[in-house]
Amino acid sequence: MNRFFNDNIINRLKRTRVFAVVVIEDPKKAIPVANALLKGGIDVMELALRTPSSLAALKLIAEELPDMLVGAGTILSAEQLNLAYQAGASFGVSPGFSESVLTEALKLRFPFAPGILTPSELERALSFGCRTVKLFPAQVSGGAAYIKALYAPYKHLHVQFLPLGGLTEDHIQEYLQYDFIPAVGGSWIAPVNLIAEENWHSITGNASSAVFKAQKMRSS
Repeated sequence: MNRFFNDNIINRLKRTRVFAVVVIEDPKKAIPVANALLKGGIDVMELALRTPSSLAALKLIAEELPDMLVGAGTILSAEQLNLAYQAGASFGVSPGFSESVLTEALKLRFPFAPGILTPSELERALSFGCRTVKLFPAQVSGGAAYIKALYAPYKHLHVQFLPLGGLTEDHIQEYLQYDFIPAVGGSWIAPVNLIAEENWHSITGNASSAVFKAQKMRSS
């Protein structure tokens, strides 16, 4: 049983197979960033709660762009999770495992994927009913080969991994060859420098290129 992520979110991720991780300093740039991603074919984004403007930016996107499924990332406390929920986040993820955050997510029935790296952390997540987890940092920890090895003993539990950390477009095929990885995410699609420059065209181009490569994997 997956007590956290629901089938609607998983199916949304599987459709595009790529989602953007975004850090926003200025909430005025929230809607243009999200629109640039949508124009490039990406309709799921993780807005990292790393700046004072993060929650305001998240709220704007959630209220004004119903076509974008916006989640909150870098959730480090139960209080942050509650604020993200109130701001309209559709889901949340964290870089690590926190029982207090998971407990709050369960209380709110808020779709949430904790960050894990080791078998022990995965088993702790499983004990809470999590079947979708964030694997972080993915690339420097061994990449898709590491996730494949980690998945093997838990295959019968239908665990699904969302790898983040150090990924680029060049890694898409490496990860998406496996059914237990519904989608990959990363900041390369809408990096902070392109957002600062308001280079929406390049963000759209990055999104389009990533989606094309991910869809090509589906047909191969």
